[in-house]
Amino acid sequence: MTTARGSARIPHRAVIILMLALAVLALGLLTRADHVTALDAAIARHLTWPDGAGPPPLIAFMQAISWIGGGTPRWVLVGLIAAAVRYWGGRRPALAIVAAVLFANIASSLLKAAFDRPRPDLIAHLDHVSSASYPSGHATSAAALYLTLALLVPPRWRRQAWTLAVLMIGLTGLSRIMLGVHWPSDIVGGTLLGAAFALAAAWWARSEPAGPA
Repeated sequence: MTTARGSARIPHRAVIILMLALAVLALGLLTRADHVTALDAAIARHLTWPDGAGPPPLIAFMQAISWIGGGTPRWVLVGLIAAAVRYWGGRRPALAIVAAVLFANIASSLLKAAFDRPRPDLIAHLDHVSSASYPSGHATSAAALYLTLALLVPPRWRRQAWTLAVLMIGLTGLSRIMLGVHWPSDIVGGTLLGAAFALAAAWWARSEPAGPA
């Protein structure tokens, strides 16, 4: 009976992941529409400083958040979290953490190349960028990493893990907008993309490996 209930849940999870993936593609297409561009610009103007001349401590804090979420620091953080997960959760959840972020980043890079959306030009960029804008790789990584962790932690740590996920996903996305390197829709698309990979990774980690026939 348990097996039947488990198998009945599989299509529902797959549908959710597929819907998230389609939402990422649909939003990517919508970013070409004038009304979406106008909404992006209106929101971004409220979250950036004229000429990038904001409070230096706040700019430095946002740059630090972006630094943690990109490049080498991102993978060091993924490795540390995966090592901790391996200690209390075993090999499969640890692999799920690494796989979620790795494949989410590959997907993000492919979508950036496909949509080739220009970066915002509202202010001078306050962080280095070298690729297209949609979807945000930082937002993708943050969602993939912290959501996978929150979905896999033991119940006694679940509240703290979800608090961390909301905080880091929110700060990462906000930092990219405030530093002038992403449109709000880039953040939304990246978060949805990362969430899709997080759900898939957690689903895989919780599934029981098939035994010998």
